[in-house]
Amino acid sequence: MMVVAIGLAFVAVVVAARWINAQATTNTAKVAVAQVDISMGARITPDMVRLVDWPASVQPPGVIKDDKLLESRVTKNSITRGEPILESKLAPPGTQGGLSAVVAEGKRAMTVRVNDVVGVAGFALPGNYVDILVNTQEEGQRTQTKDPTISKIVLERILVLAVAQESGRDDTKPKVVNAVTLELTPEQVEKLDLARSVGSLSLVLRNQVDPNPALTAGATKTTLLGAAAPAPKAAAPAPAPKPVAVRKVAAVPPPPGVKVEMIKGLDRSSQQF
Repeated sequence: MMVVAIGLAFVAVVVAARWINAQATTNTAKVAVAQVDISMGARITPDMVRLVDWPASVQPPGVIKDDKLLESRVTKNSITRGEPILESKLAPPGTQGGLSAVVAEGKRAMTVRVNDVVGVAGFALPGNYVDILVNTQEEGQRTQTKDPTISKIVLERILVLAVAQESGRDDTKPKVVNAVTLELTPEQVEKLDLARSVGSLSLVLRNQVDPNPALTAGATKTTLLGAAAPAPKAAAPAPAPKPVAVRKVAAVPPPPGVKVEMIKGLDRSSQQF
């Protein structure tokens, strides 16, 4: 009896182990993950990727299951080691490497010169959003009631693609550089090019999740100092009306009235009307 019980237990263990292995095999699938840290705009090579077993029930959408599909693909986002490679983090097939792979469809990349003050002390890093402020002169000549100098936000929520020649978004350490590359629409590119030619630019760092526009009229020297607007000049007194010549008209005698004669008995009288 003991021998039979031990034999049955051994068989049960073997069958259970095979069943568990079969379940594990059917519930996992091969997924391509990054074997090293891959920077944004880099071209993927075979030594950067490896296939690992990933539970089928928790696989993120867009995973790559065949490492051969990743040959010569370019990343448009940074991928850390051990992270699954998703289609959403890759540029379209055939894209050349570099910053051009990161620029969104319909957008343009434009670089502006900055310094440690204009560049928000190096805190304007790739992946951050900034507003662009221009200080310029309004059209027209200076008068007592108008100051042509104005500072105005001309572009809002502009994505920083790169600082200098670095486009990595994982570093949070400030970097003081002399150039910042921004992602803009064609209309915004034209505005920025005009703004940097007519005045001085400043970058304003903003919250990444704040979509609200800044509805401002701009700041002038008058509004900066809080000076009251000059009182309007008193209106000149209206000229006195010119005397009107009065033409004398001769009096016209009234028309003759009607004479009525009244007779009462022997008395006679007349009335003039």
